Amino acid sequence: MFPTASAKKRQYPLHFHISAVFTLLLVLMAVALGVFNYLQTTRIILDSSQKLFSRIEQDVQLDLLNTYQPIRQTLNLLALTPNATTAASGNQMGLLQPFVQALKDHPELSALFKGDNQGNFFQVRPLNNQAIKIRMKAPDQASYAVWSIQRSANSNEIESKKLFFDDSLTLLQERVVPNETYDPRERSWFIPARGNIDQTTTSPYLFFSTQEAGTTLSRRSSAKSVIGADLTLSQLSSTLAEHLVTPNTQIVLFDADGRAVAYPHLGKPGDGNNSRELPLVTELSPALKLLLDQGSHVGQSLNDGKHNWIVSRTDINDGGANGLQLALMVPEDELLADAYELRWEGALMALAILLLCLPVGWLTSRILVKPLTALVEEADAIRRFDFNYPVNQQSPVLEIDQLAISMRRMKQTLASFFEITASLSAHTRFEPLLQSVLAETTKIGQAQAGLIYLTESEGTHLELKGVIINEQPQELPTQSPVNPQRPEWLHTLIEGGHDSVVRTLDFDQAGDLQFVMNALESTSIHLIGIRLHNRHGETVGVLALVLNNSGKSTDNDNLRSDRIAFIQAVSGAAAVSIESQRLQERQKQLLKAFIELLAGAIDAKSPYTGNHCQRVPALTFMLAEAAAASQQPQFRQYNPTDDEWEALHIAAWLHDCGKITTPEYVVDKATKLETLYDRIHEIRTRFEVLKRDTWINYWQARALGGNEQRLAELRDTCLQELDDDFAFVAHCNVGGESMAQEDLQRLTRIAQRTWLRTLDDRLGVSWEENKRQALREEHPLPVTELLLSDKPEHLFVRDESEVITTENHWGFKLDIPRSKFNRGELYNLSITRGTLTAEERYIINNHIVQTILMLERLPFPSYLGDITELAGGHHEKMDGSGYPKRLKREDMSLAARMMAIADIFEALTASDRPYKRGKTLREALNIMAGMCRDAHIDPQLFELFMREQVFMHYARQFLEPQQIDLVDVDALLLKAGLTG
Repeated sequence: MFPTASAKKRQYPLHFHISAVFTLLLVLMAVALGVFNYLQTTRIILDSSQKLFSRIEQDVQLDLLNTYQPIRQTLNLLALTPNATTAASGNQMGLLQPFVQALKDHPELSALFKGDNQGNFFQVRPLNNQAIKIRMKAPDQASYAVWSIQRSANSNEIESKKLFFDDSLTLLQERVVPNETYDPRERSWFIPARGNIDQTTTSPYLFFSTQEAGTTLSRRSSAKSVIGADLTLSQLSSTLAEHLVTPNTQIVLFDADGRAVAYPHLGKPGDGNNSRELPLVTELSPALKLLLDQGSHVGQSLNDGKHNWIVSRTDINDGGANGLQLALMVPEDELLADAYELRWEGALMALAILLLCLPVGWLTSRILVKPLTALVEEADAIRRFDFNYPVNQQSPVLEIDQLAISMRRMKQTLASFFEITASLSAHTRFEPLLQSVLAETTKIGQAQAGLIYLTESEGTHLELKGVIINEQPQELPTQSPVNPQRPEWLHTLIEGGHDSVVRTLDFDQAGDLQFVMNALESTSIHLIGIRLHNRHGETVGVLALVLNNSGKSTDNDNLRSDRIAFIQAVSGAAAVSIESQRLQERQKQLLKAFIELLAGAIDAKSPYTGNHCQRVPALTFMLAEAAAASQQPQFRQYNPTDDEWEALHIAAWLHDCGKITTPEYVVDKATKLETLYDRIHEIRTRFEVLKRDTWINYWQARALGGNEQRLAELRDTCLQELDDDFAFVAHCNVGGESMAQEDLQRLTRIAQRTWLRTLDDRLGVSWEENKRQALREEHPLPVTELLLSDKPEHLFVRDESEVITTENHWGFKLDIPRSKFNRGELYNLSITRGTLTAEERYIINNHIVQTILMLERLPFPSYLGDITELAGGHHEKMDGSGYPKRLKREDMSLAARMMAIADIFEALTASDRPYKRGKTLREALNIMAGMCRDAHIDPQLFELFMREQVFMHYARQFLEPQQIDLVDVDALLLKAGLTG
C-alpha cells in the first residue's frame, strides 16, 4: 500500500535523520548539563540562604543584646549612686549630672528617669532635634529637659515642673505643670517593692513624650526606688536594612501582638498621624500579612500570587516580657537570579557548541548517505520500470555495498518478470494471451522451442494449444499431440505432484515431441516441464521448454535450480492470467446466458409480449452499428469500445426485466372487463336474468288474463332491447381507438337498469373482498341493483410502501393514481381508448421503474455502470413528456435514445400479439414519423434509421412477408419535419 500524501509530508532524508539524531543528542546533553547545573546551583543557593537566614537571625539577636546590655550596665552603675538609692525628693537634682553623662555616653537613650513608691518622678531627656524641642516647647538653647514630680507624704499636693538646661547645665527656663496626672507607679516599667524581680524590660511601645518607638529598661535601685531608661529602637530598622538579601526582601521585628518594632522601610513610627501604637505588621506589606495570616506553622516557602517567597520566622528572647519575633521573606526569583543567569549562560554555551557541531554532523551524514541516496534513485527507477538506470556508487558502510549488489540482482530479476507480466496484461483475448505466454517464457528460459498444453473443461485431458520454434509460432500438428499413454515426464507433472521436471531426451524417447526435434534438426534435447496451476492448486495446463543438447557444460546454466524456480514463478503468473481469462470468459458467458434466460422467461410469461425482449436487442444493435459506421457529423464521435458494446448488449436484453413484476392479467388484458377472466360473462348473466324476468312477467300477465297480442309485442320489444343493449355493452368491452360521447351516454343509460339480487354476495368470497365490501351499506334481501355498477369493493387501496414520493432519489416523476385497481364495471367500460384504466396503465408503465430498481441492485463492474441509464430510458420522450423521469433529449445518452426507437418499432410491427395485428412497415414508420414531428423520438436517429434502411434489415429477419411493403423514405422524412 502506497503512503498517503499526508504521510509523505512527514518523511525526510536519512542524512536529515542522522543530523537530527546527532543534534538531538547534543541538545539532550546540553539540556541535561544545564538542568544539572541549574539544580545544583539552586540547591547551593537555597542551602546558602538558610545559612544566611541563620546568620541574620544571630546578627539581629546580637544587635538586640548589644542594644540592651550597655543600657542595663549603665542602669546598674547609676543604681549605685547615692541619689539614686534614696527616696528623698530633695536629692533628685543630684541625679542630673550623672544622668546627663549617661545620656551623652548612650545617644540611643531617649530619657533617664527615677521613680519611687511615693509617686515622685525625676526624668532627664536630651533635646537632640528640633522636633522634640517644638513638641516640648523648649527654648532654642536648651539641650536637656528635666521633668520633676514631687508628691508630699501627708497631703495630696503634687508639684510638677519642667526645667530646661543648656549644654553646660545652666538653667534656662522653669515651667510649672498644673493638674499633673502622671504617676510612675502606674507605669509598666515600675517594679513594686513587693515584687521578686530587680529589673525588667517592657515590650516595645510608642513613648508618651516623643512618640518614638522604643522600650523601657528599669531596675530597682533601692527598696523604694526604681531607676529606668527609655531606649529608642529606631536604630534597629537601620540594622535590619543592612540585612536585605535582595531589593524586595521583607524583614521585620515584631512583638507578640503583631506590631512592628523594626522595619527597614518604616520611618519614625507615629509620623503623620496621632497613633499611639506601633503599626501592625499586616499593614506593612501583603506578603507579611499572608505570613501572619498563615500562622506560626509555615514551611520554608510561601506564594502570594506574585512571588514565591523563601520564609524564615524566629523567636527573639530579648526585647520585652514576651520577647520578639523576627520574620524574613526573600523572593525566590530574586534569590535565584544568579542561578537563572547561570542557566541561560549554560544554554547559550550549549547553543554555541551545537551551532559549531551542526555543520560537522551534516557533512558527515551527507557523505554516509550519498551512496544510499543513489540506491534510492535506482529503486525509484525500478518503480518506474526503468531497469537501465546506472549505479556505480561505493560506500564505506559494508551493509550499503551489500544492498547495492542485492539491488542489481533484484533489478535483473524484476526486469525479466515485469517484461512478461506487461506482455500478459496487454492481452484481453485468450488466443493472443497463449501465444504471448509461450513466447515470453521461451525467451526467458533461453529455449529454442516451447509448447503449451491446456486441460479441457473440468477433466485432466491435455490438448496442445500452442507451439513456438525458433521464436516463430507454428501450426498445430493434425495428429493427436498427446498419446493416451502419457510420457514419463508428463505423468510426473500431472499425477506425481511435481511442479517442474527436467529431462534429457533422445529422439526415441521424445515421443510426441519428435516433430519439434525434426524442426530443430536435433537428436537430443533438454526438456523443462512446468505444471501450470490455478489459485486452488488445480492443474490448468503444462508448459514445455525444449533446449538443444549441445553436450557442453554451458547447457547446465539454463538448467540450474534458481533458473527453473524463476521460470516457475513467471509461469505461475502466466497460469493465473490464463485462468483469469478463462474465468472471465465463462462469467461473461454465464451472465449472457442468464440475461437471455431472464428475457426469454419474461416473453414466455405472456403470449402477448411475444419475443419482444429478444428482438429489441437485435434492432438496437443494428441501429448502433449504423451510427458507428456513419460519417455524419452528429455520429462521427460515436465509436463504442468493446466494453460499451457489452453494456449496450446487456441493457438491451434487460430493458424490460421489470415486467417480471407486472401481473399477467394486466399485461394480457384484451378487453375492458378482463381481469383473471372476462367479467362480461357476469353482465351477460344479468341480461339473461332480465330476459327471464321479461318472460316471467309475460306469463304472469297472461295468467292474470292480459291481452296476449299486446303482451307478446311488449315482451318481444323488451327482449330485443335487452339484446341490443347487451350487444352494445359487449362492443364497448372490446375497446378501440376511441369511444364517442354518445356511446358513453348510452352506456350510462344502460347502467341505470336494475335487476333483483336475492342471494347474499358476501358469501363464499375471500376475506380481503369481504373487507372491501364492508365499506358499503348492506340492505336486506332481495336487493335491487344497477345493471352496471361501480361498487366500493371494486376499489383496491394502494399500499403506502408502493407510493413513490416526488422527492425520491431516483428522479422518478410519475402521476400515481390513488387506487391500485379500480374494477368498477361502468368505470372500465367507459375507457375511451384501449382496454386499460389509468390504474392498469400505471401498473404497466411501472415496469420501467421496476427495471431501474432491479438493475441498480445488481453489482455491475464500473465499466458497465451505464446499464441502468441505457435500459431505463426507452420510454422517455425527447420533449420531456415520457416516463419515468421525464427526461429530455439532452439528458439521455445516444444509446438510450436508440433503444427507445427500437422498442417502439418492434412493438408496432410485432405480429405475435393476440390483441392486435402487426402493422406493416409503411404503417409503423408513418406513426413513428408523427412521433418524430411531435418530439417523442430522436430526429437524428430516426433519419439514420430511415436513410440507412435499418428498418428493412430488421424486417427481412423478423417480419412476416405481408408486412413488408413499399416505404417512401423521403415522404416520411418530410412528415417527420426532417426535410424542407
